[in-house]
Amino acid sequence: MTQHSEFLLEIRDLRVQFHTDTGLVKAVEGLNFTLKRGEAVGLVGETGAGKTTTALAIMQLIASPPGKITSGQIFFDGKDILTKSEEEKRHIRGKKVAMIFQDPMTSLNPVLTVQEQIAEMIRLHEQVTNKEALEKARAMLQLVGIQPERGPDYPHQFSGGMKQRVVIAIALACNPQLLIADEPTTALDVTIQAQVLELMRELKQHFNTATILITHDLGVVAELCDSVAIMYAGRILEKADARTLYGNPQHPYTQGLFHSIPDLTKNVHRLNTMPGLPPDPTALPPGCCFAPRCQYADEACSANSPDMTEVEPGHFVACFKIQEKNGRQAHG
Repeated sequence: MTQHSEFLLEIRDLRVQFHTDTGLVKAVEGLNFTLKRGEAVGLVGETGAGKTTTALAIMQLIASPPGKITSGQIFFDGKDILTKSEEEKRHIRGKKVAMIFQDPMTSLNPVLTVQEQIAEMIRLHEQVTNKEALEKARAMLQLVGIQPERGPDYPHQFSGGMKQRVVIAIALACNPQLLIADEPTTALDVTIQAQVLELMRELKQHFNTATILITHDLGVVAELCDSVAIMYAGRILEKADARTLYGNPQHPYTQGLFHSIPDLTKNVHRLNTMPGLPPDPTALPPGCCFAPRCQYADEACSANSPDMTEVEPGHFVACFKIQEKNGRQAHG
């Protein structure tokens, strides 16, 4: 990969494992993923799919022990960050890649004022005086819709939505090229959730920041993302731009996710569900990871793992049945 690649982020064959008392947990298995500059992608899947582990691997925050990146490459801006020293990684975190963690309640230090916590990030990565850092911190508060006069207040003096705005201000303080948001609206009520999503959309346009949005909510993805990647058992099963994927989901797992969403135009007594549960990461099934739950699976699915195949321009699916179907169409 060259420094002038069209991709800001490119992950190749990433594998992350955790050595635990119950066995070897294969959290991410052969993940391949790309992200263009300024693009917003939604990373969607059930709990345990490996979404947050992927984000922590990008940030180089996998706790070791017990976690370890066992193979793969993570190219950011043309360079493999896995080959960099710890000092170089610290300069990347916060400055070039920032993360909004899932729970704003535990992301903030309760004994420091909010403006001091934003200023700390600025001082770490920019050559500024304490006064300049505090001035920029107050400006960041205003940017996320908080009065600068609230800067000397402590986290406990803010509501949940306000805390999330402070966390976003910290993440964006140094104008990163990539922002990873790990379920940033999960702990918020619907009204505040809408406000935070609108704020993130405005800030993305303002800074042209590439964004990875980790969520369970396909509605949130539709609001904010240009493209969608469906993740399951540490792998991506389907990826396309949002309009294509929402209009024509191909993988049985993706279809199952969409069928489980309530439809206000239909009178149904019970939502569709997928049988079974996500596989135990300490004992992943051979072949296709979704085969044990798939109504279309056969012996071939249980024996081999399908590669991602482009079924239409920009639409990639990892499924033998979809590949066979499109193969017959191509030759028919």
